[in-house]
Amino acid sequence: LTLPQFVQLMDNFVGEDISLPTVKRLTAFIKREYELTEEEKNKLLEKVHHRSHVAQRKQLLETLFEKWDSSACGSLDLEEVVAVLSTFKGGMGKKALMEAKEQLCSRYPQLSRVGKLSPKAFQTFLELIASKFTGNEDETIDNLVRFLTHRVEQSHTKSLQSSARRKWLQDIQQAAETSRTSMEPVYKAVIKVLSQDMEAHGDNKRISAYIALLEENQLSPEQGQVCLHYVACTADDAPHVLNQVLHRDMKGVSFAAIDQGKPIYVPRVQLHGNIHFWNSDHPVEERKGSLLVLPLYDAHWRVFGILGLDTLQDQCDKSIFLTDEINFYEGVCHAFSKAYHHICMQENVLQVAVTALDWLYPRTPSIHTVTTYLVAPGKDKNYALCKVITTDNTGQKEIHSSPVVLLREENLLRDYLFKCTDSSEVTLISVHGEHHIAVPLHDLSRQTLGMFDISIGQHKKLPPQEQKDLQKMLKMAQAACSEILQRSLEETQPTQVLEAECVSNVRHAGILFHWFMLQELRECV
Repeated sequence: LTLPQFVQLMDNFVGEDISLPTVKRLTAFIKREYELTEEEKNKLLEKVHHRSHVAQRKQLLETLFEKWDSSACGSLDLEEVVAVLSTFKGGMGKKALMEAKEQLCSRYPQLSRVGKLSPKAFQTFLELIASKFTGNEDETIDNLVRFLTHRVEQSHTKSLQSSARRKWLQDIQQAAETSRTSMEPVYKAVIKVLSQDMEAHGDNKRISAYIALLEENQLSPEQGQVCLHYVACTADDAPHVLNQVLHRDMKGVSFAAIDQGKPIYVPRVQLHGNIHFWNSDHPVEERKGSLLVLPLYDAHWRVFGILGLDTLQDQCDKSIFLTDEINFYEGVCHAFSKAYHHICMQENVLQVAVTALDWLYPRTPSIHTVTTYLVAPGKDKNYALCKVITTDNTGQKEIHSSPVVLLREENLLRDYLFKCTDSSEVTLISVHGEHHIAVPLHDLSRQTLGMFDISIGQHKKLPPQEQKDLQKMLKMAQAACSEILQRSLEETQPTQVLEAECVSNVRHAGILFHWFMLQELRECV
């Protein structure tokens, strides 16, 4: 138990009406009776040491990854890493290297197709290699890190450039974490990062940028099953580009980038012959410049859209994109993908909550209201709680498009919500005579990602059958959320549990709740 969890456990145990002398007697009793055997102490120390060791190793390998990924593109070329590692210990470890590579490709099946190492896959690769050598694994990891560190050199200028770029990329993720379920701040953050980099490192080239996402083509399927919907762009291009739709049978290289799964660069658009120009008012003789189209990948390296950049508005018609810039734009794509899927995850969690509440309300008339919250970072690293769904005693729901944000220091009467978040444990409390049950939804590391605040009015507890149904709903909601998070992991093969779950390429997260309910019924039978 962590400190917040222990405090919450004791708080739930003693209840609200207990006297101070009784609390003191309970405290004295626990101090007197609670003892750790030598074996238990050693196990706890080992556990703490192991956690610290894992964190240190993760930090060490992340730093190494960043040193190699000097352009901040978010991935490393697998074969390039293998080529360098093949000279480790004078080439004596080639067999270990090949065995580790085989295991890695088995764990990350997409590697054999795309050949790109994420930070997590890079760490796994080095740990697999170290496990193949005899002797102390930690020493081997340290030797590998030293070896790889000496194989990459960065000038001071390059190091400063890389540092600035990583800071900008973090702004994209921060926009996702603080925008609740809106994509608009993320789009703005991406465009801002591209502009900042062009001003700082791109000779002030004037660029146009746009993001287009793949969608099912429902209006004109004869033009292809999918189309590209332009959802964001630089301000000057909005009148011509925003909300446009590109089909496969139209001019353009975007679908070629999607099909090939790699960037397509056209240094001279006027000489290409297959470029789609959205601004028809732009004179043909002035359509000069460079075009770059990069595919957007999800965690499983499946393409879900494109990021495009061009220099058609630049006064210098010889403006081109350098290799270092293209590599960084791949990093922007990676950061945008993480942010985009973070918001998709939150939307899916909300869909699970809506479905769970729909199932619960006809079965629990004693519940007065349920308020659903999502956890989001706040100022000065203090998190905030975003009220996203309010449900009354008739089951009517209000989904807040602009969520109400609660900060701890401004909501002392709702401090129980923050205690529930801190401990990630159920919290029971009475506020002005109204009894509340705050129940957390956990992520895969048991940190709180959301919460149900359940009001049962003046009842101290629910009737037995209603309590049983509430517990069942909470269990299924948690299972569905865990499944959603598990699927987003790079090493997890994408699956669907029901045919109805995948309609129009959109997963209906609410179906997961009913699927887990069905699984439990089958087990009971």
